[in-house]
Amino acid sequence: MQTDPILIAIVDDHTLFRNGVAALMGEFNELKIVFEAENGKQMLEMLSKQPLPQVILMDINMPIMDGYLATKWVKEKYPQVKVLALSMFEDDKAVIRMIKAGAGGYVLKESKPRELLEAIKAINEKGSFINEMVSGKLIRSVGAGGLPEFSRKEFEFLKLCCSEFTYKEIADQMFVSPRTVDNYRESLFQKLNLKTRAGLVLYAIQNEIFKF
Repeated sequence: MQTDPILIAIVDDHTLFRNGVAALMGEFNELKIVFEAENGKQMLEMLSKQPLPQVILMDINMPIMDGYLATKWVKEKYPQVKVLALSMFEDDKAVIRMIKAGAGGYVLKESKPRELLEAIKAINEKGSFINEMVSGKLIRSVGAGGLPEFSRKEFEFLKLCCSEFTYKEIADQMFVSPRTVDNYRESLFQKLNLKTRAGLVLYAIQNEIFKF
């Protein structure tokens, strides 16, 4: 168990929000903020000057260099650094793009300070986190237990969830009705204790069902 503070960085173009998060997270002894940045480009500059953070809280929509590019760069250069996306809305498409770029999960900006702390601790320890409000639980590696029992069609649907296709387009790809796709989705939600498509995508990546 980690006894030293977790080193974190906050990257967000909204100064008041960024400063507010820094002030709130600074109240927790479990964390130490190594730097703040207003976009991905500034983050790159700070990474060369400051101690390497263990977890970066990354906004998605930023000028100059957005969260997608910044996350991809971080994971290429510093794969050991965990990226936790900060999302204003429960936007599956944006979150899935962040997961594809290398983020290990996301939290909503409206989360309470204690919830954000627990998310940081979880992603630092386990490598992934999905907001419990919308996805039911932390995503964990399957370990020795193996994958749950998926039907062939559920497995195909899970892989297609990692694409840019809408649910209707997935139905067309699978030559089934949208209602049937809804059934696959609800079945997987129940089996995996998840509530969002982003959760399914992160599960598929973490368990190497799908690779980008």
